[in-house]
Amino acid sequence: MRSVRLENPAATYSFAQRLAAHLGAADVILLTGDLGTGKTTLARGVISALCGVDDAPSPTYTIVQTYDLPDGGELWHADLYRIEDASELEELGLEDAFDMAVCLVEWPDRLGEHLPPDRLEIRLETLEGSPTGREARLTGFGRWETRIDDI
Repeated sequence: MRSVRLENPAATYSFAQRLAAHLGAADVILLTGDLGTGKTTLARGVISALCGVDDAPSPTYTIVQTYDLPDGGELWHADLYRIEDASELEELGLEDAFDMAVCLVEWPDRLGEHLPPDRLEIRLETLEGSPTGREARLTGFGRWETRIDDI
């Protein structure tokens, strides 16, 4: 596990851009944290860096938003907050995306048994005494275990 201190939303965005430089096909990033801790800000920073989209909408209502990567691949941004049952995930096609696309998943606890073995989990928590500061706790699984120190 690795921790990164993020003093404000701009630092979160900057961290996301550093993270993006290490992402490629079949990389799954799971974003956890309470409402308002910066999951979407982090996702938007990655989307901006990889896809050139600076005003990416939150997929809270669409659940999944896809973007084209310059190399012909895809980036999937999923917000599973409104998923009530893991059976709903099959319709989304996320498991196929995990094998081919860069995937950013907010509220990954809804995945249940569908967690990919190779993944980077980023837990965002509010820094005590700081209204805008966050701590990002990175935990790598599978091939991500050896990659988190490079970010």
